[in-house]
Amino acid sequence: MLTAVTVTLTQPQPQPKNPTSGVSPYFLKWNEEFLVLGTQFAGGVFLGTGMMHFLSDANETFQDLTTLGYPFAFMLSCAGYLLTMLADRVISHVYGKHSSFDVENQVSNRYRNDERPNSKTGISSASSLVDSILLIVALCCHSVFEGIEIGIADSKAYAWKALWTILIHKIIAAVAMVIALLRMIPDRAFISCAAYVFAFGISSPIGVGIGIIIDDTREGRVADWIFAISMGIACGVFIYVSINHLLRDYRAQKTASFDTPYHKLLAVTLGIGLIAVVMIWD
Repeated sequence: MLTAVTVTLTQPQPQPKNPTSGVSPYFLKWNEEFLVLGTQFAGGVFLGTGMMHFLSDANETFQDLTTLGYPFAFMLSCAGYLLTMLADRVISHVYGKHSSFDVENQVSNRYRNDERPNSKTGISSASSLVDSILLIVALCCHSVFEGIEIGIADSKAYAWKALWTILIHKIIAAVAMVIALLRMIPDRAFISCAAYVFAFGISSPIGVGIGIIIDDTREGRVADWIFAISMGIACGVFIYVSINHLLRDYRAQKTASFDTPYHKLLAVTLGIGLIAVVMIWD
């Protein structure tokens, strides 16, 4: 009996699960199926948001601001795409030179341990960090201008309508943002995640305050120009991030049953379709 008790005590005992793992994606080790399909879903959400929401809002605002037939919104979207691509290339070039220097210093030790030097992982991580920051900036700018829309509302009924529409947008954007950050920042640094969530959460109340100030000073036309330009650029940022960092060939690290082209297409379609339905009330 003593032997049986000793064996029982020496066996690993089941540990209680962390209750926060079911709530916060920061503490949860997501399985590969979720990351594969969730990444495609987030890519569809951001692609649909950029094309159907940002681009349409920017184009409509430019049509109200000027009588010129020039496609300002589409030009700014291309500019936002190119600016994001430029940021990617600059980071890859600078970080690539730094990584090459490190590889040259450590090459003898790595080959001694039968390891191959690889600088692509570091470059990809730095590029993803820049794109995640651009993504959060674009989301926050959009949230600020949605808050401004509430602040300059001319009636209580319109303000409530705008509030509910923004609430739906922010819920969907928040889910997609978390999934995108899981994809682009796999190590999930706590300070970075907390900063992103705080910035995204506080942006709409800031916009409401700015809208009230604009309504008091009657500078609505200036705000419209800023809104149209920023939304045009944000459209390009969203398209670049969704295509190049979310939709483009994300493969599971382990064998995943849902890692098929048809499941990915279904997830992307669901993300775009969700935005298409939400735009009915926009």
